[in-house]
Amino acid sequence: MTEHRSPLPDVALRDVSITERLFEGLTQAGDRVVLTDGPSGEGWTGDALIDRICRLAGGLQARGIGPGSVIALMAPNMPDYAVVFHAVAMAGATITTINPTYTAPEVGHQLRDSGATVLVTIEAFLPVALAALEGSAVAEVVTMAPSPGHRSIADLMGQPLAAQVPVDLDGHVLVLPYSSGTTGLPKGVMLSHRNMVVNVDQALPLLDVRAGETTVAFLPFFHIYGMNVLMNAFLARGAGLVTMPRFDLEALLGHIQRHRVEKLYIAPPVAIALAKHPLVDQFDLSSLKIIMSAAAPLGPEVAGAVGQRLGCAVIQGYGMTELSPLTHVVPHRAPKSGAVGVSAPNTITRIVDAETGLDCAPGEPGEVWVKGPQVMIGYHNRPEATAAMITDGWLRTGDLGVVDADGYLFIRDRLKELIKVKGFQVAPAEVEAELLGLPGVADAAVIGVPDDEAGERPLAFVVRQPGSDATAQSILEALRPRLASYKLPLRVEFIEAVPKSASGKILRRMLRDKLAGG
Repeated sequence: MTEHRSPLPDVALRDVSITERLFEGLTQAGDRVVLTDGPSGEGWTGDALIDRICRLAGGLQARGIGPGSVIALMAPNMPDYAVVFHAVAMAGATITTINPTYTAPEVGHQLRDSGATVLVTIEAFLPVALAALEGSAVAEVVTMAPSPGHRSIADLMGQPLAAQVPVDLDGHVLVLPYSSGTTGLPKGVMLSHRNMVVNVDQALPLLDVRAGETTVAFLPFFHIYGMNVLMNAFLARGAGLVTMPRFDLEALLGHIQRHRVEKLYIAPPVAIALAKHPLVDQFDLSSLKIIMSAAAPLGPEVAGAVGQRLGCAVIQGYGMTELSPLTHVVPHRAPKSGAVGVSAPNTITRIVDAETGLDCAPGEPGEVWVKGPQVMIGYHNRPEATAAMITDGWLRTGDLGVVDADGYLFIRDRLKELIKVKGFQVAPAEVEAELLGLPGVADAAVIGVPDDEAGERPLAFVVRQPGSDATAQSILEALRPRLASYKLPLRVEFIEAVPKSASGKILRRMLRDKLAGG
């Protein structure tokens, strides 16, 4: 067995919760602003943030929320996102983070599947939130700020909770984000306190985050990248975050200039803007030293263009929700073009022949398998999917890669069917299921196609029912209320039949070949 280990020493597996780990950094930054609301400029010190988390945790506990409870959080990036997240964690409950761009059916699926009993959101999202409640166990919708007819988190504040409610650090489900894994519909990923804490400690030596520095957090906190690499890791180091509720290039550039940001964490579509948009030249970005891109592959041409334009190092990281998320980062002091990194501390990488389960020869691409303490507990209520994903502790990523002689991982392709749109996962099966529910659609298949801005976009192949007058436009309009915007197909192509194997599996390669052949 050929194992590729980290060049960095292992980190200790510490018996603390994620909130206790966070408080270590916040205590060091007691009188320093660590969270700033980008739109308003209002800031919270480390001490103020600890106080607010403890008071909300105490209020939650007084209302019977603790181990066994699931709280859903659907909100944009804002300082109180961290407050709600860590108050729930401190009270010993489970938090499931929901993409705020989801439609009501998508939110409803996550609420029902997770078993959430409370949904926390903002006033602007109330129409979608209330429409999603049918069939769920949600008894109350709470708002971040006061809103007529709803209690706010201020109403839930109580006596400060003095200490973390005891939980099994390895077995208790702390957070339940949803991911499609290597294929299929979104599934709840069960991550423990141990998973999240150790991944923070694994990330910090590679990211080289320093106490007192500040970055801009526009990567969404509901997504594992923004959640653990930004929100948790930075605050646990006593570093600062400026939150942005949505990506806006001009606002981002202004924050970089104003706060003298040295390290910026992005996804590939932002790299394209930094490489090409004329606005960039209107701001002083000379403070930037390192830009790390993750969530989807970044082409070396774009990375090189950004680095040259801004005069900084552009590196990549790699991971997935099921890995808390980080497993590889390119050391900024030893960058290598095209690589996604070396193994993080405590992390072992193998390159495996997906058919035989045997290790590939040196330099030969194969499926990337990863083992480490950041590997998820499993999928919520999906033991078969868990067993298919994890083999003897090794998580099968579904990505095709190769490790060079220096231990750097390069991703060559994907074995899995997932489409990555601006770093977000789109499961073809989910879009196909919605297509098949539309009048006039007899069969459907979805593939990903390259897109300069988003990396990839879904493209739908549809077989009309006999006599149907469905058009591409009518199909897309019918999908719009059912799917988040990034899941919507770029276009619809009509075909006579969807190519399938004898077992009924869609032969997506044939569809790609058909597209390439015009």
